[in-house]
Formats: sequence, C-alpha cells, structure tokens
Amino acid sequence: MFALLGALLALGHNATAAVTRQDTAHTARPSSQAAAAGLPTRLRGVNRSGTEFMCVQNRGIFDGPSDAASVQAIKNWKTNAVRVPLNEDCWLGINGVNPAYSGSAYRNAVANYVSLLRQYGQNVIVELHWSSGVYTGSGSQCSTYASNCQKPMPNRDHTPAFWKSVASTFKNAGGVYFDLFNEPFPNSVMSDYNASWRCWRDGGSACTGFSYTVAGMQELVNAVRSTGATNYIMAGGLSYSNDLSQWLTYAPSDSAGKVAASWHSYNFNYCNTQSCWDSQIAPVAARYPLVVGEIGENDCAHGYIDTLMNWLDARGLSYLAWTWNTWDCRSGPALISNYNGTATAYGQGLKDRLARG
Repeated sequence: MFALLGALLALGHNATAAVTRQDTAHTARPSSQAAAAGLPTRLRGVNRSGTEFMCVQNRGIFDGPSDAASVQAIKNWKTNAVRVPLNEDCWLGINGVNPAYSGSAYRNAVANYVSLLRQYGQNVIVELHWSSGVYTGSGSQCSTYASNCQKPMPNRDHTPAFWKSVASTFKNAGGVYFDLFNEPFPNSVMSDYNASWRCWRDGGSACTGFSYTVAGMQELVNAVRSTGATNYIMAGGLSYSNDLSQWLTYAPSDSAGKVAASWHSYNFNYCNTQSCWDSQIAPVAARYPLVVGEIGENDCAHGYIDTLMNWLDARGLSYLAWTWNTWDCRSGPALISNYNGTATAYGQGLKDRLARG
C-alpha cells in the first residue's frame, strides 16, 4: 500500500524443497452466510514485502532474510498465512530486469520460499503487486512501462501470461491462493464510477483513458483456470481494494466456484468505520469468501486494527497485516523492528491478537 522506503540489505534465499502437494480443498460456492468462512482454513497472518520491488531495483530478490529461521519467527506469532507480493517483469524475465534476479532465478526463489512457508504450516497468498503499463495520472508512482511501481489495472500484454505461468507453477500446491491484482484503482482514471467497475471486470474496450490495454478480472480468472488450476482466486475491488460497494454486481464468474473477495483496510481509507463495514463489506462476506489481504494504520499504534480485528473476528473472517519488514512503523507500516520478530508498537496489536488464538 505504501511507497517503499530506503534501501535494505537483500539476503540470499536458502529454501530448496519443491512445491508438490495436491490441493484437495473443497469447492466453496457463493451461497449463504457460511461463505463468510468458506475457505478451507481461516487465514490470519502477515504480508512479507520485498519480492515485488527488490528485483527491479537490482538489489536482489528478497528484502531481508528468507531462510528457515526467519519463517520460524513469523510462525512464532501464531500465524497461519503469509502474503507474498510478486513482480510481473521479474517473474516473466522481461523488460530488462537483471537475469540474476528475474526469469528462472526469480521463479525458483519464489517457489522455494512458498515451499518453505508451507513446511512451516503457513498458507500462502501469491499476488501481483507491480505490473507493466505506462500510467502518469493520479496516484502514479512512476512513468515507466516496466513493472517499477503500482499501476491502476493489469495489462493485457503480460498479465494473463503471468497468471498462466504462476498458476501452472502452483496448481498442485495445497494451501496456495492467487490474489489477482494488489490494489486496482481504475476509478482514478475514469470519471464514470459505474464504468470503472465494468472496466475492472471486463478490461479491454470497457476501460477508457488508459494508455495501455487493460486485462480485466474475468480475463485473469480465465487465464488461471485455463491451466487446470483449482486454487482459490482473490479479486480486490476499486479504490486500492478498499471499495467493495459493487463487487457483488461485477464479480467475475468462475468455473471452479472458488473466487473470493479481497479487501484492504487502513485507517486512512474512506471505508474505515463499522457502519461502512456493516453496509458494504458484510453483504459481500455473506455470499462469498472474503480475505482482508492488508490491514494497517499509519500512526505507529494499533487502535484502528484492534477495532477492525474485533469486527472481523466476530464474523470469522480472514486477515493479514502489512507488513513483516523492518521499516518505519508509521510509513511502512512495519510490524517488526528486526527479523527475530520483535514487534513495533503497531505490530504488538496483531501479535497480541494472534496469541489469543
């Protein structure tokens, strides 16, 4: 969610096991209130940022350690899920990224890390965080075509190929979820709000004002399913995944019946009150599985996430906090001050909550 801060050392990857276990999870169907907890396992954990930006900045693949000891430190917080952001160019080995940090080197490092996380009992969400496409409008963090920052929507040039490749890699891996696109914001490009939702789902000609051809969520779901993968698929709504107001109307169809809504919630988002959660988020969770892929606040405290976790826990919903990195606890916001797992003032709120079970 946040712009990434100054350089941190990227340490080598030390995981070697292959991802092989067949996913035997049941198929969830959007139906009743049971859909709120309709995933095979309720997910509560952390985001592990770095793999979306280190490679394109020619600084390695991981930001901080990715060995067994570092994963044990995450597990010690009583987590059962880790969300791993990915970079489109690095995964595909395109747009001039150093081959030491892209293509097969990047894919193998990510696959090994996912396998290590699974060995330590963590479910894993792999998500597309940075992707290709020139965008210089509101919210732009870079002006390059390459995957050097967050873009408002996926692109048709490379994103379907990205997801076909990712899905093929992890389709036989149990406990691996696919989060299609970190934080869509087509409504910052298009003035027609309803049309922005059509763009979100359909891409292509439904999206106006873009300098690249957009791939919509339906196209990406189809790309994943074309590989034979039956993993759960997450799709975040508008306004950086904070707006789910029309998610039910425009939800992509899925032959496997395993699409989940992805929601992000920070204290500075517009949907940051219980009244909004009750009116906008609860109806989605009543019909589809819902995962809050990012929660956080920018005040180095945990008052907001405490209130939010109370609401989510009461409904048995899944959530993961941003982020297990040693950045500033405000602008990160960082959960830890070192990779042994020492909590920041903000991170202490999550640590205490997970310790309760």
